[in-house]
Amino acid sequence: MCALRVVIADDDVLLREGLASLLQRSDFEVAGQAGDATQLLALVREQKPQLVLTDIRMPPSHTTEGLDAAKIIRQESPDTGIVVLSAHIDVDHATELLAGGRAIGYLLKSRVTDVADFVDTLQRIANGASVVDPALVAELVDARRRDDPLAALSTREREVLTLMAEGLSNAGIGRRLWVTEGTVEKHVRSILTKLNLPEAGDDHRRVRAVIMYLESR
Repeated sequence: MCALRVVIADDDVLLREGLASLLQRSDFEVAGQAGDATQLLALVREQKPQLVLTDIRMPPSHTTEGLDAAKIIRQESPDTGIVVLSAHIDVDHATELLAGGRAIGYLLKSRVTDVADFVDTLQRIANGASVVDPALVAELVDARRRDDPLAALSTREREVLTLMAEGLSNAGIGRRLWVTEGTVEKHVRSILTKLNLPEAGDDHRRVRAVIMYLESR
């Protein structure tokens, strides 16, 4: 298999170089590095990577430059996987990012310390998965239930939805919860029905369910 081509954007040079070194050791091809959103967009247009890693906050204002660049990349190169890295949990930014559909990830920078899990997550995102950092999902488990569209879900269905948000397949959820894949499929169908997500040949219904989960806080 060909190495995944990746572009990395972060104004923290040490973190950027560390990520580049980690990915190269994990058989990724680092096609370029950028210190701001303008450089990131230029690199993506030139190198056409399969995956982009970007910080949310970069120069000049250190607000949402990385997120804004991710939106442009998604418009111009819809098949490019995008992973936004953040130093802290931000529900609104995560929700906005995930609305972009497939091959999207929102990860906390602290997740990078688990190298094997981080590399596996990047590969899944490049292959089309949408992944939310478990720390963000865990915070939402204790969110207020008032006017919560998820109030109708059972405890088990919430567990399944949490794992869906982490990007696991039905088989992966089954292994995590020690139930059969068929049982997971029943839970997923029930979740989608209770959230009023209509039956359709739409592979992104799971993503829409995750977005509803993020918004219910």
